[in-house]
Amino acid sequence: MAFRRIKQFLRKRRLAKAGIYVDQQCRFVSYGARSGVWSIVPEVLTPASVVYSAGVGNNIAWDLSMIEHHGVQLHAFDPTPRSVRWIREQKLPPQFHFHPLGIGLVDGRQAFSEPKREEKFNYTRADFGNPSEEIVHCDVRRLSSLQQELDHQEIDILKMDIEGEEMSVLPDMLASELLPGQLLVEFHYNYPQISFNDFLSLVSQLREKGYRIFHISERGYEFGFIHRRLIAKDPT
Repeated sequence: MAFRRIKQFLRKRRLAKAGIYVDQQCRFVSYGARSGVWSIVPEVLTPASVVYSAGVGNNIAWDLSMIEHHGVQLHAFDPTPRSVRWIREQKLPPQFHFHPLGIGLVDGRQAFSEPKREEKFNYTRADFGNPSEEIVHCDVRRLSSLQQELDHQEIDILKMDIEGEEMSVLPDMLASELLPGQLLVEFHYNYPQISFNDFLSLVSQLREKGYRIFHISERGYEFGFIHRRLIAKDPT
């Protein structure tokens, strides 16, 4: 436990030295379980708010809490076989809409590495995975395509835990001028395939597009961004 806290402290210090810190003070609330705990700014939400949750695996505690506490329509995305099977076994509220699709850089099929251990749900893009792992192909869509297909004028919250694919999806989102009001992302800059400098560059791109960081988790991987257009609506 102490060793983990030291690692988290060093990680947060590294972020701060690189200029990555909370730069927008907002009142936030946190929901979720295990490593899937996420923070949101609640004042800017209504029951009509649209929430996208990309990469749900077998942990939808945050998703169900968003529905319970805020009455939102939540669209969950995960194309991986274990997650699809697990979701089908759950009893879910009508506001929970599951789509067996991933968010990616193309509209089509993408190769994923399937974890060897059956209880694991963290599939990764094939070139990020272990060469000894089995490869499965799953359907993915660009975020702009999903928004058009689902006929959503705006995404109020986009939560994203997609095992490193955020490094390609987020630049594509920004290039498409899609700017969700709140952006919750687990950044996988700990992956050997993702350089810390590339992560820093991506955060800089988000800031240039008007996003401000209102929360960084204790682990230093989960980030909460809010777009500046919403900041005036937050009474804090």
